[in-house]
Amino acid sequence: MQYIDNILFAVLLIFGIGFFVRNIKKLKRNIFLGKDLDRSDKKSERWANMTLIALGQSKMVRRPVAGILHIVVYLGFIIINIEVVEIIIDGLFGTHRAFSFMGGLYSFLIGSFEILAGLVLVSVIVFWIRRMILRIPRFWNKEMKGFPKNDALYILYFEMVLMSLFLIMNATDVPFQETNAGNPISQFVAILFHGIGHDTLHLIEMIAWWIHIIGIFIFLNYLYYSKHLHILLAFPNTFYANLNPKGQFPNDKNVTKEVQMMMDPNVDSFAAAPEGAEDEVPEKFGASDVVDLNWVQLMNAYTCTECGRCTSVCPANITGKELSPRAIMMKTRDRVEEVGKNIDQNKGEFKDDGKQLLNDYITPEELWACTSCNACVEECPVNIDPLSIIMDMRRYLVMEQSAAPQELNMMMTNIENNGAPWQYSQMDRLNWKDE
Repeated sequence: MQYIDNILFAVLLIFGIGFFVRNIKKLKRNIFLGKDLDRSDKKSERWANMTLIALGQSKMVRRPVAGILHIVVYLGFIIINIEVVEIIIDGLFGTHRAFSFMGGLYSFLIGSFEILAGLVLVSVIVFWIRRMILRIPRFWNKEMKGFPKNDALYILYFEMVLMSLFLIMNATDVPFQETNAGNPISQFVAILFHGIGHDTLHLIEMIAWWIHIIGIFIFLNYLYYSKHLHILLAFPNTFYANLNPKGQFPNDKNVTKEVQMMMDPNVDSFAAAPEGAEDEVPEKFGASDVVDLNWVQLMNAYTCTECGRCTSVCPANITGKELSPRAIMMKTRDRVEEVGKNIDQNKGEFKDDGKQLLNDYITPEELWACTSCNACVEECPVNIDPLSIIMDMRRYLVMEQSAAPQELNMMMTNIENNGAPWQYSQMDRLNWKDE
């Protein structure tokens, strides 16, 4: 019976890690439903990008209040969870504070962790106030209803509880308090338990210990379903981000080939197609569903923090248009998840469900509201690119469905006929200079 706690902990550890690994495999499968894309170039620049933006949080601090608080929560939560290593050792082998042999260094580390835990608690409370009392507009866009709104709150509550449990564990650990008098935070928390017997304090400590580690495993496995998946994906997302100048859009290789053939005087446009070419299925132009996007775009969707910075600077959204770059990413992720569940339900094979990203999730009205200004791309703290998805879906509307707005169709017709966007002949193009 003396080993029952260790056995229970081992089972908890196996299940917690097992579900996490299963979710990571599913995540990888879903991301690679997208088309292949080579982002193996400029490795030194990519490493620098990831270090500066994902690790250094350089784009977060453009908005100092939220940025600094986020850094506190990020660093505090990551560093404090180093103690999880000690908890795992204690849980598996029945030890108590396995690293306490480090003496003064251990006391210093735990004291530092306590200060960070206090700062995290303060920061999380400020985040809650900004979201629920000050009601900052970007947190209350129409796409932030139901689960997206509650998800952000769940994470805040998770962090409050985990940090509080960490401090309660220290405050009710009598031997630890006696040998480390003057702990920066837990000494004040210990006052709340003054007068309680040692046995009761030990029981409170063990309850806090178990809830703390169970909470960590729950949080770890909740990440897959949460916007906080960016804790893991921010690093690969910034590494594989597009390094080309903003505004430089990729040409479709098939269109490029056709144009090159048209401009080559040696090509016989009336020549017969190569044998078997007539049986080839032509490649789809643009994207109407998530499988038409590339894997980096799908990773972008999973990385989205739903912070709304992109939407708050979008000129279309600011002027009341339907477009929200954040909603584009959220809807893309929802559709990827739907496709993934379809595959799971059909034993690894996707069966047509009569839906697609275009129209069922994202409307043409949203796509055509975009000015392609790249403000959303520039603002995103983890280098997500909503514009690339918008442009690929526009390409499908134009080249596959001829469904561009009338004004755009007129412009393209004028360019084809007159060599200019305006509806007058080339002979009259320079008349303005005589006026």
